Amino acid sequence: MRLVGVLINFAESDPSAGPLLAAFRSALSKLGWTEGGNLRIDVRWGAGNPNSIRTLAKELVDLRPDAILGHNTAVISALARETRTIPIVFTVVLDPVGSGFAANLAHPGDHITGFTNNDPTMGGKWVGLLREIAPRTVHLALLFNPATGQAVQSYTPSVQAAARSFAVQASTAPFHTKDEIEGVIAAQAQNPGGGLIVPPDISNIVNRDLIIALAARYYVPTIYGDRLFAESGGLIAYGDDRADEFRHAAEYIDRILKGAKPADLPIQQPTKFELVINLKTQSGHPNALKLLMSASEGKTDADSHYGNHAQIASPLSTIGRKRMAKTLGSSPPHNNLAHKARLHGSHCHQRHDMHQRGIEPHTSN
Repeated sequence: MRLVGVLINFAESDPSAGPLLAAFRSALSKLGWTEGGNLRIDVRWGAGNPNSIRTLAKELVDLRPDAILGHNTAVISALARETRTIPIVFTVVLDPVGSGFAANLAHPGDHITGFTNNDPTMGGKWVGLLREIAPRTVHLALLFNPATGQAVQSYTPSVQAAARSFAVQASTAPFHTKDEIEGVIAAQAQNPGGGLIVPPDISNIVNRDLIIALAARYYVPTIYGDRLFAESGGLIAYGDDRADEFRHAAEYIDRILKGAKPADLPIQQPTKFELVINLKTQSGHPNALKLLMSASEGKTDADSHYGNHAQIASPLSTIGRKRMAKTLGSSPPHNNLAHKARLHGSHCHQRHDMHQRGIEPHTSN
């Protein structure tokens, strides 16, 4: 029986954690791996706690698994300190090269490879969406914790470029502790026309309920970079499809178990993105509904910023929601969502670059 370790940087009780692990397990099952038969999966939950992550990483490595799946930069850093030989596949790592996990994307060159969620142009897409839901935005800030979101700054150039095109002033809004978050968000409300972009930094995700509540309390229009925020009550989120990346990570684990070396498996960038609007929260935000309707027709004023190649998977109808559930391969949308608009597509320049380097972008049926 082969052993695969898994370290996910969520609490096991976090509602977002189950679907990610389920996607991974389901993909392995379809590839012929049966838990309790030819495969054992040992799962650990980091819960965003650096001390716990270090302890759990050592626990997993001490089990001497055949391969390890790690979720996010903090987890991979901890695993990399514990082993130089056990194959590691990652998801949700913004800058695997800059973090020292790989020599380059095409040829990682060591025992670590996987699926980065880094699309540097995403910052410009968030700015475009913010302007669509809040056209009077004249200044915005990028919220992140420097200790956990160093790679978030890779979005800054595209945020700045898009902001200039809208005559919007853009800045970063770092925080170091949970207690500092309110002051950062309140500062955006001091002058009219403030807006906030919340990228997928693990500190943002762990504190998402607080961030959502503060953005609402101070009336700061906010765009989130992870669907978890919209599912938790935030108005709108746009980002890569995380469950899809866990499914593709299973494919890499499968290949490693069958003899492939991580050094020969290229690190891949996201090719599937989704727009999620919480229509319960949407009440009182007519521009969000307008955005959803425009996206359903395959066009928006911000096409040049978040991709006119995107296609909506379902219309605003009960039939559409059923089709959505079928597309997701899961139950209908979370009960606080009236509709989830999934945008499927990839950035043409990324696909072209991958083929140029002999890398097949990961895609989904």
